[in-house]
Amino acid sequence: MDAAQDDVFSDDITVPATDGYPLAATLFLPRGAKRHAVLINSATATPRKIYRRFAAYLAHRGCAVLTYDYRGIGDSRQKALEGYNRPRPLTGFKASMADWAARDMTAAVSWMRERYGHLPLGYVGHSFGGQALGLLPNNTEVSRALLVAAQAGYWKLMTSPERYRVFVMLNFVGLPLTRLLGYAPGRMGLGEDLPKDVFLQWVDWVMSPHYLFDDRALGGLKNFPKYHGAMRAFCLSADPWTTRPAVELLCAGFTSIKPEILTVTPADAGVGRIGHFGFFRPEHRATLWQGAAEWLQT
Repeated sequence: MDAAQDDVFSDDITVPATDGYPLAATLFLPRGAKRHAVLINSATATPRKIYRRFAAYLAHRGCAVLTYDYRGIGDSRQKALEGYNRPRPLTGFKASMADWAARDMTAAVSWMRERYGHLPLGYVGHSFGGQALGLLPNNTEVSRALLVAAQAGYWKLMTSPERYRVFVMLNFVGLPLTRLLGYAPGRMGLGEDLPKDVFLQWVDWVMSPHYLFDDRALGGLKNFPKYHGAMRAFCLSADPWTTRPAVELLCAGFTSIKPEILTVTPADAGVGRIGHFGFFRPEHRATLWQGAAEWLQT
């Protein structure tokens, strides 16, 4: 077991969202004293298992760490299977990216504070997980936020030719398929299947010059200025999605602080490539992970 190998305890649990929806989660605990609490928030269409090695590493260093799946994703999609038959289990399942933030992520922050209120709370946000920090009404509970490959994902801020692939995939493949099937199939290259409204809202943001900041129906936008903690944002130079302008645009939304933006190159980690998900590979334990953990535990 990965957790045992890293000398930590791990337990699969259920965390209730603000509306009671059961979210599948895993809690990682150190064998010794707990000095920090850390919440890891996933990218779009990404199950929590992707982050288990990094979570175990942080727990080994004295952190109580929680990973979890948004509704409709990973093990939290099980409820969506009730009343539906494969191969379209998410047909008719109601969820949006705004729901993930307001109901799921907000509840996860509260769950950690209720149990580890005596510890500083660190927040690791990967891609959408970082974008959504500003939407949370309780982001004031977070002491330090590490944003990994989190950006305002307007398609024209991506590098070529990826920007054109994304534009075509979303508009001429993704939208027709999603409207036909009632959900967005992961086989389009998204990762996991996505609830219909999650995909539609995401496409609307990607097509907007200021990404989610152009969504005037997004009530959570008022929470961006509430965040006053420390923030470090990793811009991955080899990731066509996480360009410097895209990261800067997202960070500009946190108007009460001055986020620290660091560009990370493959050479910094002694590897040939990192990519959008590469930060969480265990080969970075002695390089990227160590630096990230030291900053979170400052």
